[in-house]
Amino acid sequence: MSEQVRSTSRNGAEVATGTVPAGARSTVAVTVNGTHRSAEVESRRTLSDYLRHDLGLTGTHVGCEHGVCGACTVLLDGTPVRSCLVFAVTAAGHQVTTAEGLGQLDESGDPNSLSPVQRAFRDCHALQCGFCTPGFMTTITAGIAENPDPTRDEAVEMIAGNLCRCTGYQNIVDAVLRAAELAKDPAAPLTDRFTEHSDAAHSADQDADGAGA
Repeated sequence: MSEQVRSTSRNGAEVATGTVPAGARSTVAVTVNGTHRSAEVESRRTLSDYLRHDLGLTGTHVGCEHGVCGACTVLLDGTPVRSCLVFAVTAAGHQVTTAEGLGQLDESGDPNSLSPVQRAFRDCHALQCGFCTPGFMTTITAGIAENPDPTRDEAVEMIAGNLCRCTGYQNIVDAVLRAAELAKDPAAPLTDRFTEHSDAAHSADQDADGAGA
């Protein structure tokens, strides 16, 4: 008996296909966030479970497990893939980037040690519960590498394959544009055009609280 999984990238191109016998085990060695890692796992182990349970990289979140929500998106050789639809064995020998590999605060807490996308999410208040955030950040990182100067419509298209149940998406679109700006100029000042949606949402929340008082 065997299982087959096909993964597609954000633009619909096929990235990896695997057929493996149930119960078989393999030693899977990959380069994750620049570090060589390996573990022996069942050959039908998904990349998302391999990253989370075998390598302890829990920044990759698992939502629908059907490749729909995008929460589990990681970069495979720079291409966004749904890690819940990729067998770990098909990633052997490849480069994987998870949310943890995008950037980490240094000991001083300097926000400039974060990646442009991470800084943009902070600047634009582009997350609420945060469950979908790792998948958005990896997707946007690849999107800006491909299109470093997106229009707002292109930013919307860039994140169209990822679902968020909290934000209404406007602040995430702002974060795409802000990230593109920071990628070109890390010292770019934060302007009102990146905060107007979050300010409006805050005002609406205050109005709702006042009405319920």
